[in-house]
Formats: sequence, C-alpha cells, structure tokens
Amino acid sequence: MNRTFGWMAACSAALLLAACGGGGSGGSGFLPGATTPPATTTPTPAPKVSVDDLAAGSYVVSTGDAGAPTVGKYYAAADGSRLLVFGDSDDRAKQSYRRDAGGAWVGVPASDKDVSVTLLQSHGLADAGVVDLAKLAGRYRTQTTAGVVADFSVAADGAIVAGSSACKLSGKLSAGVLPNTLKLGLSASTDTCGGLPASASGVLAADTDYAPARFRLLADDGTRLVDLWAYSE
Repeated sequence: MNRTFGWMAACSAALLLAACGGGGSGGSGFLPGATTPPATTTPTPAPKVSVDDLAAGSYVVSTGDAGAPTVGKYYAAADGSRLLVFGDSDDRAKQSYRRDAGGAWVGVPASDKDVSVTLLQSHGLADAGVVDLAKLAGRYRTQTTAGVVADFSVAADGAIVAGSSACKLSGKLSAGVLPNTLKLGLSASTDTCGGLPASASGVLAADTDYAPARFRLLADDGTRLVDLWAYSE
C-alpha cells in the first residue's frame, strides 16, 4: 500500500514537472510547446488609374501643361469601352490608357503610383464611324520604332499576312466597338522585328488625319506598346 502511494506521488510530481516545462528540453513534455504564428503580409494595392470620361466618339485631346500640352487620341464607345493614346514628338505612342466595357482603366506602360489623367481640351472628329474592313484589303509597308521595315497585306476577311520582309507581321482584324477602329490581334517575329512583342492585342485605327498613312496599328502585350503606321504599297 505504501509502495503504491509512493509510485502515484512520483508520477504526479513528474506530470507537474512536464506541464511546467521541466524535466527535459525541446518540448518533450505532455503539453505541446508554444508556437509563433506565421508572419502575414498585407498585399500592396495596385495603383489606380482614372481618366476624364468623354461621350461616345473619337477625339483629339490634350493634357498636362497648358503651355506645352501632350496631345493624343481618345476613342470612346457607347458600351463604355475607351482607348486613350498619347504620342511623343515623333507622333509615336508613348503611353496608352484603355478600358473594357464594365472594367477599370489600365495604363501601358503601367505606373507604380496612382494616375489621374485630366484633359485640358477635347475636339471631336467628324468622321467617327465604322471602318469597312473590305476596303482595307491590300498591301502595306510599315516601320517599327527601331527603324525595321515590315511588309504585310490585309485580306478581305481580315487576315494579316506577312510579306517578304525579314520582319514578319501576321494577325487578324475583326469588327470593333470603338469608333474608327477594328479589333486587332497581332503577332511578330521577335528576332527580326526590332523588339516588338511576340503577340499583342489592340485596334486598327483609321482616322483621316493619319494621312498619308492608311491606318495605324495600336496594340500592347500588357507591358509594351506597339504603334505601326501603315502606308499603301
């Protein structure tokens, strides 16, 4: 009887020692060792882009310093789709902002901070309308910003077919929602086309003030802009 009582007392003492973290190291007792909760990080919100809204139509717009404004083209569809393109001193696209119907504005190239585009002036273009794809069928020549020349043709069904030049452009045109435009999917041979992305999407814009160019291919791959002025051969 005394031996039984002594064994129970010894076990009770051992349990108490284990519960208090004694009698060994590394959490070898009956109670689990304390754990540190994993560190959590709060994701940085993506920069927001806002652009002054204009009614459906196509426009020449300006922004920035009134003394030396940046000029661009603004295309607005009735469904809420928008495209705004600002050019550099050579009339090449340097910044674009686009918005799909029901979506948010996206800037290309993207900014690492919030962007708010306020328009100084906007002048509507009288020729805003639907582009007749069949009338664009023919052969064209363009030049990339790197100075690489590319020949291509447009078929009546909207296919873009590469020509004999080293830079190969191909793709597809289809009906667009923005005025004076067609929807564009474009592919390029990246090793011979002066840094063009392998694939990009955007629009063919056919404003009359682009003359003598027949039209302009404006697209991006989400990071880089493509701006090709096409001239009839």
